[in-house]
Amino acid sequence: MTLVELYDTTLRDGAQKEGISFSAVDKLNITQKLDELGIHFIEGGWPGSNPKDIEFFDKAKNLSLHNSVLVAFGSTRQPKIKAETDANLKALADVGVKVVTIVGKSSELQVTKVLETTLEENLNMISDSIRYLKAKGLTVFFDAEHFFDGFKTNPDYTLRCLEVAVQAGAGCLVLCDTNGGSLPNEIVTAVKAAKDETAVPLGIHTHNDSELAVANTLAAVSAGISQVQGTINGYGERCGNANLCSIIPGLKLKMGIDCVTDAQLAKLAEVSHYVGEIANLVPDASLPYAGSSAFSHKGGLHVSGLAKWTESYQHIDPARVGNQPRVVVSELSGKRNIIYKAKERGLDVPTLGKEVKKLLDQVKLLESRGFQYENAEASFDLLIHRAKPGYQPPFQLVDFMVVVEKRRRPPTKENLEEMLSEVTVKVKVGNEVMHTAAEGNGPVNALDHALRKALLQFYPALVAVRLVDYKVRILEESIGTESQVRVLIESSDGVERWRTVGSSTNIIEASWLALADSLEYWLLKQKSDK
Repeated sequence: MTLVELYDTTLRDGAQKEGISFSAVDKLNITQKLDELGIHFIEGGWPGSNPKDIEFFDKAKNLSLHNSVLVAFGSTRQPKIKAETDANLKALADVGVKVVTIVGKSSELQVTKVLETTLEENLNMISDSIRYLKAKGLTVFFDAEHFFDGFKTNPDYTLRCLEVAVQAGAGCLVLCDTNGGSLPNEIVTAVKAAKDETAVPLGIHTHNDSELAVANTLAAVSAGISQVQGTINGYGERCGNANLCSIIPGLKLKMGIDCVTDAQLAKLAEVSHYVGEIANLVPDASLPYAGSSAFSHKGGLHVSGLAKWTESYQHIDPARVGNQPRVVVSELSGKRNIIYKAKERGLDVPTLGKEVKKLLDQVKLLESRGFQYENAEASFDLLIHRAKPGYQPPFQLVDFMVVVEKRRRPPTKENLEEMLSEVTVKVKVGNEVMHTAAEGNGPVNALDHALRKALLQFYPALVAVRLVDYKVRILEESIGTESQVRVLIESSDGVERWRTVGSSTNIIEASWLALADSLEYWLLKQKSDK
């Protein structure tokens, strides 16, 4: 069986994505996760470029890695100096790892226009740098930067760079599509040419500027590459690097290459989400394999087929990569969506008859009015409950009034804002009507305070519930202030989080609907959990 080694460069190349700045501790934590995933080589950083990476490698000596080897990254020596006097190479030799990767130019145009040196001097830089590091007892990988671009303009020189690296002792030649502009057929042609020139293992390092980084990587493997480089979630400069979260299952499940074990593969989605959290980036739901929408199903025809045969609209079993299928309820839904989603949420719903048809019609009607249940599953649960005969909500709105004014009197102790929002609310609990008032720094905040104030007398445990996120979206921007708006609220009781939705041409009413749903959902859940 073909052996392919995984080389992760999230901590160095991935950190070059806009918006990412890993601390040394972040890097240590990610390293542990990558080790659990079964990554063979983890590129920790460039010790010759910044103190943070030096700190990382120093602390990484205390890590207990079971599957991974730490790699330090650097570049060939500078032109016209000796390798032993190059600060970057000395930092690589002293950092305390056994494997290093150095990048060097392999394109004629890059050498003459960017390095501004001669083609022969560049060959000497490659050779001297590798020989210096080999003399220190290190395994050296050579990243042939701009290899594929160089191969298109002067293939003889590009292949000569590889030959020099091999003669100096490089243990792997990594062919780089640095600008991300190559096509799969171009990758295969160049890889085969390199493979004809040397028996040293070849690697591939691609960028996603043409949306082909993963495709190019897999094509390179089919042409004989034995090391693949990439990053978690495809993080990287410009359009990103090849996404290891797509490459790993592609190799194992599509090409039959056991680059990780089944147990390690099942950690894929977890590692993807973990790295995203540390990077503090909004998760990309549409990421293949690991994204939350990778196995989501919205169309009624799809869900109906899925219920009969799980492979009808899924190319793999989601559990193999640590993910799970998800059914979305929307105006595109069929009855199967409602039934599947209700069962997924642990709710009883009729599988036949007028009840489920009525529920489906209700969903479609509400979505036509701006409601959306894809990201507001608590509101969907309430829709199911309200459709049941004899359902009694824990409270009902009688009326409310909102007043917003520019302050004409001294601020109260409770509210020091210059703008004042006051709300009065009447709610009915059983046969009792409670009339309360509250202030807030805005109408929604005041409405939230007033509703809670009324309900706490009946449901004191509600004190644990708080609003943690509030989003407003204008649905028809072309009609200005008359537009329909959708409000999405996220709430928490300190243990769980849930989302609810409201929609109206009046932002206050939309907010009320979402707020009321949030509290009603929590009260029903508390009742069912007892």
